[in-house]
Amino acid sequence: MLSVRSRVRQFSGLFLCLGVMSSGWADSATVFESQRASFRVVTLASGLEHPWALAFLPSGDMLVTERPGTLRVIHDGQVLESPVTGLPEVSAGGQGGLLDVVLDPAFVSNRRLCLSYAASGKGGRGTEIACGELRDNHLRNVEVIFQALPKNRTGRHFGSRLLFATDGYLYATLGDRAKRAQAQDRSTHPGSLVRIAPDGSIPLDNPFVGDPLSQPQIYTYGNRNPQGLVQHPTTGEMWMHEHGPRGGDELNRVIAGANYGWPVISYGKEYFSLAPVGEGTHKAGMRQPVHYWVPSIAPSGMTFYTGQRFPGWQGDLFVGSLKFGQLVRLEVAGGQVVHEERMLNGAFGRIRDVRQGPDGLLYLLTDEGNGRLLRLEPVD
Repeated sequence: MLSVRSRVRQFSGLFLCLGVMSSGWADSATVFESQRASFRVVTLASGLEHPWALAFLPSGDMLVTERPGTLRVIHDGQVLESPVTGLPEVSAGGQGGLLDVVLDPAFVSNRRLCLSYAASGKGGRGTEIACGELRDNHLRNVEVIFQALPKNRTGRHFGSRLLFATDGYLYATLGDRAKRAQAQDRSTHPGSLVRIAPDGSIPLDNPFVGDPLSQPQIYTYGNRNPQGLVQHPTTGEMWMHEHGPRGGDELNRVIAGANYGWPVISYGKEYFSLAPVGEGTHKAGMRQPVHYWVPSIAPSGMTFYTGQRFPGWQGDLFVGSLKFGQLVRLEVAGGQVVHEERMLNGAFGRIRDVRQGPDGLLYLLTDEGNGRLLRLEPVD
C-alpha cells in the first residue's frame, strides 16, 4: 500500500503489465494481465498528428484535437479526410497549439463545444478558450470567451484541460508559461485553475471576486502545468494533476482559493543543478498533494472509471504518462490514494489523453507524429 504523500519511485515494487514489447508496438493479440483485469489494446485509428484530446459525440462519432491546429472527426473507425472548419486561429509551436475539446452539457440541443488553444497576441502567445456550434463539420458562431493574460514568448506550459462541472461552470487549467513567479501572482492568470460561466462571465462566488489584486476568474493558484482535471463521480470533488520539474508531479484535490505552492514548495528538483526547488516541500498556507511521483511520470489526461466492462476497476482513477508510456491506475478511498498500479509500460508510446467512452471502455490517445486512438477491451 502506498500511503498518502508517500514518495513513489519508478521501480518500487509496482506491478507492471505483462506483454510489453521491447521494440515496435504491441498489437491487439497481446493480452495484458493487470492486478484486477485482463485486457487487450485495440488500435481504432492511426495517422493522427500529435493528438491531444478526445471527445465523444452523441452520434457515436469522436472528435480528436491535433496539436498543430486541426480538429478531426472519427466516424466508424475512420479519420475523416476533411477536418472541422471554422476553428479560431491557433498558434502552434513548442508545447502550444490546439489542446482540449469539451462538449457543452446541452450539446444535444445547442451543438456547442469549447476548445482551448494557444493564440498569438500582444506580448506573445497564451492560452485561450473559444466556443462555437458544430454543424455540418463546421464550427459556427465562434466566440472567444477567455484569454489568459499576460501572454509571453515562451513555448512551454500552456496547460490545458477543460471541464464542465456539475455546478454548470467551465473550469480550465493554465500552466505558468515557464514564468514561475506568475503562479503565485494572482494579478496574472498563468499557473492557476480558472472558473467561468459557459459564456465567459465570472461566477460571483469565485474565491477572489472583489479582490483588486486578483484576476476574478482564478479558482486555485500555485499550479505549475496542470494537464489533468476530472470530477469524482460520487463525491463531486474535482481532482487535478500537474507536471513537476524533475520529479514532483502532483495529484491534488481542488479546493476553492487554495494555493498549491509552486514554485515556493515542490517535491521536484531543478533541472540542471538538481537542487531542491524553492523553500522545500512544505510551507504554512500551501496545500500538500494527495499523491506525487518521484521521478516524474509526466502525467497527462485523467478519468475516473465508472463503467461495467471492468468491474475490478470501478471507482479507480486512471492517469496517462508521457514519460514512461504508462497507464497509471490509482485506487482511491476517503480522498486518499491507497494503491498504485502501472500498466502498458511503454508498449504504445506517450499516453496523452485518457477517457471513458459511453460504452464503458477506456480510450487512450498517443502523442506521436503518427498518433493513435486506442481502446482497452476486457479479455474473458
